[in-house]
This record gives sequence, C-alpha cells and structure tokens, in this order.
Amino acid sequence: MSEIFSHPHRRYNPLLDEWVLVSPQRNNRPWQGQEESITPALVPPYDPHCYLCPGNARAQGRSNPAYTATYVFENDFPALTPGVTGTEGEFFRAEAEAGLCRVICYSPRHDVTLPHLPLATVTAVVATWAAQYRELAARGELSSVMIFENRGAMMGASNPHPHGQIWANAHVPNVMARELAALAGYRSRHGGCLLCDCLQREQEAGERIICENDGFVALVPFWACWPFEVLLLSKAHVGGLEELDGAAQAQLADILIRLGLRYDNLFQAPFPTSWGIHLPPCDSAAHPECHLHAHFFPPLLRSASIRKFLVGYELLAMPQRDLTPEDAAARLRAASTGACPRRES
Repeated sequence: MSEIFSHPHRRYNPLLDEWVLVSPQRNNRPWQGQEESITPALVPPYDPHCYLCPGNARAQGRSNPAYTATYVFENDFPALTPGVTGTEGEFFRAEAEAGLCRVICYSPRHDVTLPHLPLATVTAVVATWAAQYRELAARGELSSVMIFENRGAMMGASNPHPHGQIWANAHVPNVMARELAALAGYRSRHGGCLLCDCLQREQEAGERIICENDGFVALVPFWACWPFEVLLLSKAHVGGLEELDGAAQAQLADILIRLGLRYDNLFQAPFPTSWGIHLPPCDSAAHPECHLHAHFFPPLLRSASIRKFLVGYELLAMPQRDLTPEDAAARLRAASTGACPRRES
C-alpha cells in the first residue's frame, strides 16, 4: 500500500464527483467518542400490536391479510402521492413531485431480519423487487424507482418488523442523477463502464473485498465515507434487477445474507444501516451506462454503541473518515457468518 495512505489524504469518489478526507492518524486519540448503553430486548415472532404483522390493523382502518410470504402494500403515510402537478416561482422555485411509496414486509416473522431468513425466502424478496420495478417502470408518469431499507431504530425505522420501502418519483432524485451523470460521462470518455472498471481494479487489489459469489461482490469502496460503508456490485454488466434470471436472483440473495451476517457479527449486535439499490431510470431512453449496484451506509464506528456523526467539518466542508476502507474491509472479512442473536437495537 502506498505510504500516502498512512497520513492524511483525500480520495476521489467518481460516482459523485467529490472528495473524501481520510485521517488514519486520528485513531490514536485517547478519547474515542461517547459510548451509549444498549439494552436490546428479544423480539417475538408475532406482535399483536405491530401494524406490519399478518392480520393486524394498520392506520385508517386498513388491515393486513394473513400473509405467509413477502407482502407489499401502499404506504399509509406516503412521502409521495400520484397525480400532483404544478410549478411556482422563478427565483424561489417549487415544482409538484408526483410519485408513490410502498412498504415491503420480507416475511410474516416479526423477529427475523433479512440476513437471517432462509435463502429461498430472500430470493423471493429479490424476485418481488424485480416485479415491483417492472410494474412501476411501465407507468409513464414515473422516472425512477428506489428500493431501500432503514434497519433499526438508530436509523429511524418506525417499526421493528423487518421491512423495506419502494419509492417511485416523477423525477430522478439528486444522488441518483449525479451517479447517472458520472456513469454516462465515464462511458463517453472511456467507452466502458465505470463500475465494471472499478470492480476489475478492486479484484486485482483484493484488499477491500469482503465477500463474493459467482454473480456479486461486496466491498468497501476506495472512497468510502462511512466507517463500514459497502458497495455491492453485480459481476456482470446488467442494468437492473429485471435483467436477473432465477440463478442470479439467488446469487444476489446469497450475498445479501453473507454481508448482513458479517455486519451483525462484527459487534455481536443487530447492525443498523440504511441501504438501497440504484436502478436505471424508468424512462423510454436506453441507459447502457447503468450497472446494478447497492450502497450500504451504516453509522457504527467502533462498537455497537459508538456512532459516527456527520458534524462540523463534514457538514460545512467535505466528508471525512478516520478508519481506512482497507481496515474496515479486513474487519468485515474476518467477521463470522454464523448465527447471531435476533435482537433489534
């Protein structure tokens, strides 16, 4: 490894066209941040008061069916609603943003998070994501589909029942638009795929790869901002979930399980994280620049109770991290993929 990486340096993130400051020497500080006590409670397989469990009442008089597999429904309190139109102002501009929001319960089990579900169940979740994308992409008023999960109360999850969300926008959101511009610009300049080339170089280096199978790789990206940030990449150049056959869906499910178990075992606690899959725009244009990938942004720093916050310099200047991506990848590689207590923080 270059000598530069043992001293303060910055790394370039080509997906967002921005720099990240890395300060490895700060790990020698005598005070390593506030610790908070965690008293996790065992979660029951079924909670009669949970509005996501099978058969239970939700808001506004709606009730869930007695579902036995993955279940999707329209969010009762959506951030986006269909059919809205209009613009306002010139300097202080505003535009109506149409869209819709759905909730996806991974399984009927209230106590089993995604990486602890059987492979067949997680594969069915992946197939549901693909079906949802195909359905929403066929609607002419939508331009993007975002599949994501906020896991754990620390990340703002309003209900401990394992679930994800699907938001579809009339416009392409900011971060996705920046990535699309970067991917398209790289293809225009180099004639290839930025993420394919990134993956090739990561495989050659090896030091930031966490785990892989025949179809997917999970790695800590060279430009990672969060302590244990992960980039999950398809090995084949496919744009989205709808291009995966049954075998590839199972490979994606497998890598999600293996990564999730490593997260949970790193600090022997359910690992809070916000993560999501970036998919091609669902407009009428071709997008050969797109490459199926997912981002994981977990906040834990040195233990189950010490978090990294974006404050001060990071809010006012640029992203910054102390733990190097290489060290983070080594720790995640070494983490067990065995069973971990099913407790939610």
